Amino acid sequence: MSDYSKLRERMVKRQIASRGVGSKLVLDAMRKVPRERFLPQGQGIFAYDDSPLPIGEGQTISQPYIVAYMAESLALEGGEKVLEIGTGSGYAAAVLAEIAAEVYTIERIESLASMARSNLDALGYENVHVRCGDGTLGWPEEAPFDGIVVAAGGPDVPDTLQQQLKIGGHLVIPIGRSKAYQELVRVTRVAEDEFRTEDLVPVRFVPLVGEEGWAQEF
Repeated sequence: MSDYSKLRERMVKRQIASRGVGSKLVLDAMRKVPRERFLPQGQGIFAYDDSPLPIGEGQTISQPYIVAYMAESLALEGGEKVLEIGTGSGYAAAVLAEIAAEVYTIERIESLASMARSNLDALGYENVHVRCGDGTLGWPEEAPFDGIVVAAGGPDVPDTLQQQLKIGGHLVIPIGRSKAYQELVRVTRVAEDEFRTEDLVPVRFVPLVGEEGWAQEF
């Protein structure tokens, strides 16, 4: 296990900091969270590869750089309330939990939600709350959120998620009309009825399935 800490440090230096992620909060979180604990048994050897990895049910754990980039794009300063859509095995939620006060995360596939709960509980992340459900509808009873991050690609920005942002908060989400390509965008709520959208980088994510995303068969 001691080798993993060296691999984590090398990952942060070579894959993340060298590509321009500069937030100390994000870099420290990436150094701390053991990515190997969020992979299926026997897959830990690949934990610090510069790529997404399969976690079952046709889903993936995102490339470390993308996790860091999306976290930095939320512009967190520490102590916030964050909503994550697409929990997967819980890795990105753990990274966010090292920065934010509370993380609410929604996974539509029950087996993955259960896996994430187990992974996060085993590592003592008491500030992460996992729900199985339609992430495109958010978590209304806990809104508004300082930041919302979506780890799946939708055809449009779900209006429900925009409405669950605090004024001044950021929503980071991949948007695109195909499975093959999306653009990561950041939506900032600048006033009650005003939102500003910025294109960030091209990405490729699994589809965002739900009432305000793609249909199941997409």
